[in-house]
Amino acid sequence: MTNQQSRSGAPDPGQDPSPLEEDLATLLERLLAQAPDRTQKDLAAEAGISYPTLNAWVNRTRGTSRIDPEKLRAMVDVFRRWGVRTTPREFFEAVGRPVPGPSGDEREARLLKLYRQLPEARQRALLKDAEAMLQVSRIG
Repeated sequence: MTNQQSRSGAPDPGQDPSPLEEDLATLLERLLAQAPDRTQKDLAAEAGISYPTLNAWVNRTRGTSRIDPEKLRAMVDVFRRWGVRTTPREFFEAVGRPVPGPSGDEREARLLKLYRQLPEARQRALLKDAEAMLQVSRIG
């Protein structure tokens, strides 16, 4: 089923329940509550997830361990557009997975941003370095 953490029993005295202990259902419920004019159906539509699938995650009737990482990122993006603060880390931890590094698109956008900040002579040098790295990687 899901890889949610056990919720049985009360927390130890003096300890507040940590958001790090949230499973996906709890995380989604908390974040949706911060977007009062939005529903599960809105989230599903905007994130490109079928409503029955999202609803099954919220009701814990469908496992979460195999959710496509891009769907997790899509939900983060939707919540951020709605003005709700969240991170990919929260979503990956909620499904019990290690948080991956930036996606290829994110790395590419970062590289392009840095490239555009360089003077033209440095841009040319960077291109030569990249071409040299590509040649070396083809040989090795």
